[in-house]
Amino acid sequence: MRFDQQIDTRGTKCPMPVLKTKKALAKMQAGEVLMVLATDPASVADLAQFAQQTGHKILAQEQVGDEWHHYIEHK
Repeated sequence: MRFDQQIDTRGTKCPMPVLKTKKALAKMQAGEVLMVLATDPASVADLAQFAQQTGHKILAQEQVGDEWHHYIEHK
């Protein structure tokens, strides 16, 4: 999947994946896609809830081995 920026939150637990995602999205333009690498299983629900609350769009959340790849479109 296409993305404009990527952040690595692997090895961190809640709330760090959400906080790092929020910080990264603040520097992006509408329509750009952020790819978030995470190892915390809770990141799936946490980032989905964050996106819903902030108006960003989850394009995909996929498990790849023991990590998750989240694709979030900036609102």
